[in-house]
Amino acid sequence: MLQRVRHYFEAAGVLEVDTPALSPYAASDPQIESFEIPQSLLSSRALYLHTSPEFCMKRLLAAGYPDIFSISRVFRDGESGTRHQPEFSLIEWYRLNTSLGEIISDAAGLIHAALANGAAVPEPHCIEYVDCFRQTLDIDPLTASIDGLANAADADSDLRRSIGENRDDWLDLVLATRIAPTFAKDRLTVLRHYPASQAALARLCPADPALADRFEIFMGDTELANGYVELTDAAEQLRRLRADDADRRRRGRRQRPHDEKLLAALQSGLPECAGVAVGFERLQMIYDNTDDIRNVISFSFEVVE
Repeated sequence: MLQRVRHYFEAAGVLEVDTPALSPYAASDPQIESFEIPQSLLSSRALYLHTSPEFCMKRLLAAGYPDIFSISRVFRDGESGTRHQPEFSLIEWYRLNTSLGEIISDAAGLIHAALANGAAVPEPHCIEYVDCFRQTLDIDPLTASIDGLANAADADSDLRRSIGENRDDWLDLVLATRIAPTFAKDRLTVLRHYPASQAALARLCPADPALADRFEIFMGDTELANGYVELTDAAEQLRRLRADDADRRRRGRRQRPHDEKLLAALQSGLPECAGVAVGFERLQMIYDNTDDIRNVISFSFEVVE
C-alpha cells in the first residue's frame, strides 16, 4: 500500500519531503494533545513530538517548494483504542493553486489508489455538512440550540453536564454517533463546508463566511481524510491560535507555545494551496475489512499501569 501511495504522487509530480518529529512548538487545537518532553539535555524549555508535519510543510511551501507530500510517524497523547493509537502513520500533502473541489477529487483519487483491488470503485458521494444534518436529523447545525443538539445525541444528564455549552463538541458528537453511522459502507462519503467555528487552519468559504473550505472523507463511519483550502492570512492565523488558547484554558488544559516560525512563514507569503491528511492505518483497516486498528499494526500500544 505504501508503494501504491508513493506511485500515485510520483505519477502526479509531487515531491516527497521529510520533516522533524521533535519541536519546541505544539499544536494549539483543543482536541489534540501533544506528547511533551518537559526536560532534556538539549533545551531549557519543553520539547514536543509533532502531531502532524503540517506546520513544517507550510514553511517549505512559503520557502518556494512545489507540490509536496510526506509519510511520517506522528504522535498524539490520550488516543488509544479500536481506531486510534498514540503513534501512527500520516500521509499529508499540499497542492498549489488548488480549489476545494480539486483537492477533494485528489484525496479521493489517493484513497482509491491505496485501496486498489482491481474492482470498480463507485464515485464518492459528496454532501454539504449542513445538508447532512438536515436530511438525517431534520436540524440545522448552524442554528440549532444546545438543547436541540443534546436531544439529537440522546444525551443523558451526565453527558449534558460534561459537554456543557460547547457547541462544536455537540456537533462532533452528533456527527460521530448519529450521522456517520448512516454513511454507505461500500463507497466514500465526502462531507464538505464545515461551520466556520470548525475551520481549524482552513480559509473561510468565499461565497459564505459562515462556512469553511474544509472537508472530511469517510468510508462507512470511518474517517479517512481531513483537508481544506489553507488559510494564508498570518493575522487571522494568530487570532485563531489565541482563540485555541482561550478554549484550552476553559477546558483546564495547558496552553502550548505558538510556532512563531509558521507565523513568520505566513507573513512572508504562503502561496494559495490546499492540503489533506490521511491516516495510513485507517486505509489498511478498510483494505483488511477490520474495525480494530490493532489488527493492522505489528506492535500496538499497550497502556502500562
